[in-house]
Amino acid sequence: MRIENKTLVLVADGAKMLLFRNTGDAEYPQLEVETALEQPHDKTGDIATDSPGRAASSTGGGNSSMEQPDYHQQAEDRFAADTALMLKTRALANDYESLIIVAPPRTLGELRKHYHGEVSKRLSGEIAKDLVNHSVDKIEGIIAAA
Repeated sequence: MRIENKTLVLVADGAKMLLFRNTGDAEYPQLEVETALEQPHDKTGDIATDSPGRAASSTGGGNSSMEQPDYHQQAEDRFAADTALMLKTRALANDYESLIIVAPPRTLGELRKHYHGEVSKRLSGEIAKDLVNHSVDKIEGIIAAA
């Protein structure tokens, strides 16, 4: 995948976001970090100390336990929604013409739920991989090979 000059490249997962701009050209990309944001999330077991609730069965068969919410996943989903909002804000401000998004499949799916039309118009490509902890050189190489 070619990374044209001035393309915005988002590399994210459920808790970390790296936003790059290609200051090189399509032949020799050079990703420069514009924004780096990390939002640590507690594990569900650390947040929810109570045991799951119980509900009375409507069929008279006694009580059944209710599933405990996955607070960690909820926090990751909120982070993805906030990241999509940031992309929308920047798109509406005409901050970028082209966008490449790299994220694990689950995060990528959550981001897609929140794409604004202007973000979708500018989207040049998506890669379903977790690269937030890779070096910039490796990220450039993986995108170029995609």
